[in-house]
Amino acid sequence: MKNSTTVILLVFGLLFLGCESKPQWNKWQAGDILFQNGDCGDFCDAIKKVTSGYNGHSFSHNGILIEENGNWRVLEAVNQGVQITALEDFLNRYTTEEGNPKVHVGRLKPSYQDLIPDAIAFGKTLKGKPYDQAFNLENDAYYCSELIHFSFMNANGGLPIFDTPPMTFKDPDIGKTFPVWEKYYERLGLEIPEGKPGLNPGGMSLSPVLDIIYNFENP
Repeated sequence: MKNSTTVILLVFGLLFLGCESKPQWNKWQAGDILFQNGDCGDFCDAIKKVTSGYNGHSFSHNGILIEENGNWRVLEAVNQGVQITALEDFLNRYTTEEGNPKVHVGRLKPSYQDLIPDAIAFGKTLKGKPYDQAFNLENDAYYCSELIHFSFMNANGGLPIFDTPPMTFKDPDIGKTFPVWEKYYERLGLEIPEGKPGLNPGGMSLSPVLDIIYNFENP
């Protein structure tokens, strides 16, 4: 009987440890910005190579955390356009070998927190807008960081809180445009917007208006 009890306790102990090894952080707040290290092939590799993020991490995507009917969701701009995604689906989109989400959580500093409700409200009005394939801040389409930028700029009376530095599509090692971008813009029939203002997840993760408060990859 003692042996059976010992085995049962051991099994429960292992299950408990297994559960504890997964990220359990849940101190979410609406307006948190989720930075994702995604794998989209050559495009993500090119983005990461020119945009070092927080503590040297690579990020290729980001979205805004919102709450709907008591459920956490992410307002984001993806290839299908601006959409709202369940938080669980967002976290599980890209994971480490250990099953941890490749996500860092950013939170606006206290002096910017009052912008969050209006930023989310405006961002929701953009649901269904097309993805900004041209990465052009002047059209009526949105890529991930652009969606966040305009949402908070609208909430701040038209004044941006995130920087829009010159974009580069060149490999810093050789000073030439990445082939993947050359082909991409050739298909679009557009010039590469080298040097035009823009944003990216890596640069946004370094913004002085927010703090990175949690790393799901290494909890």
